[in-house]
Amino acid sequence: MLQQTTVAAVAPRYQRFLQRFPDVAALAAAEWPEVAAEWAGLGYYARARNLHAAARAVVARGGFPRDAAGLRALPGIGAYTSAAIAAIGFDQAVVPVDGNVERVTARLFAVETALPQARPALAALAGGFMAQGPARAAPGDFAQALFDLGATLCTPRNPACALCPWMAACAGRAQGIAAELPRKAEKRARTTLHGVHFLLSDADGQVGVRARPVTGLFGGMLELPGTPWREAPWSEAEAMAHAPAPGVNWRAVAGEALHQLTHRDLVLRLRIGEIHALPPGLSPLTAERDLPSAMRKLLRLG
Repeated sequence: MLQQTTVAAVAPRYQRFLQRFPDVAALAAAEWPEVAAEWAGLGYYARARNLHAAARAVVARGGFPRDAAGLRALPGIGAYTSAAIAAIGFDQAVVPVDGNVERVTARLFAVETALPQARPALAALAGGFMAQGPARAAPGDFAQALFDLGATLCTPRNPACALCPWMAACAGRAQGIAAELPRKAEKRARTTLHGVHFLLSDADGQVGVRARPVTGLFGGMLELPGTPWREAPWSEAEAMAHAPAPGVNWRAVAGEALHQLTHRDLVLRLRIGEIHALPPGLSPLTAERDLPSAMRKLLRLG
């Protein structure tokens, strides 16, 4: 949960998640809608899908892999996470490379290639630390020391080089470029995606929702039915072709729901209608918290 979400947001959700799924077997036995409901609002929903799939893979194989290669084979576990678990959890001689370790390594070896192109070279250089006796003797302690070095001394701005235990060996410091490293490629321009959604309620006031496709943004999460999301705004006629039921008197709602993603912005508009009974393909929304944040913003428009 902490990979892309703040501690303040995660803490209560983590406790609630563990209460519902107290161990890997409980998570593996759960159906996806249960897991999705507990992740709603945390963003980056592929994490939840992968966590669920990984739990099932662990149960199927009879336990957790104990080395980086085996861990990386689990859904959603990449190079950093597999190495971190292997080093800290199982004392395997590998170096997990996060942003802090990239920065320390780039400065120590004066690597001027910009990120992300530099990542393979930085990972290889960081892996070489394990050839040293102290690192190999306590991989977990060494990994966490590297994290702390980057977080407290070798910081992105104004690194405290005079306090660094690797000061004498640092090529970046010797060349006077430590504070400039690692170099980063220019950020790609943000794009805006547009969509129109339909808030359809039945005679009992229940709102109809459906599951999004498993792949793509908010994959597998619940949504108000609507158009796909695209860069071009939708005309009224185009949007109405995606309305979930014929013969409904749809009313346009003023304003837009705006939602920021990592590299994209969502601009969502809303139409409201009533029907006696929800049509096939829609099910009643049981709790607003089951929706991702973008859909909650649409509900507030209504």
